[in-house]
Amino acid sequence: AAELGSLDASLLAMIQERVHKGDANLIKNLADRYYHGSLGLAKDVPRAIESWTKASEIGSLDAHHELGHRYYFGDGIEEDEKKGIYHWVQAAVRGDVESRHKLGDVACDYGNYELAV
Repeated sequence: AAELGSLDASLLAMIQERVHKGDANLIKNLADRYYHGSLGLAKDVPRAIESWTKASEIGSLDAHHELGHRYYFGDGIEEDEKKGIYHWVQAAVRGDVESRHKLGDVACDYGNYELAV
């Protein structure tokens, strides 16, 4: 167990170093860790949302996708469907297939079957 703890600490240190350098993918990864409370970090959903937002602002499509999910479904944050859709659109227009799929689900839910396909 001690080895796993030191491995987590080493990985967290590497992630944090790259976060300070503005690596959008690692900022998104750190947000995931805060959301789930992994690598020895306490679960901190507001900090995860803040980090996903920062990562999305500097180009992470995965962060846009995560924010879309969190806002649309009110998962860890106040539900805001429009904001969720906004983030999915931002990712989808840049090629994120999962976000495009979610937008299709939403269109289908609203009966817009042509847009859903």
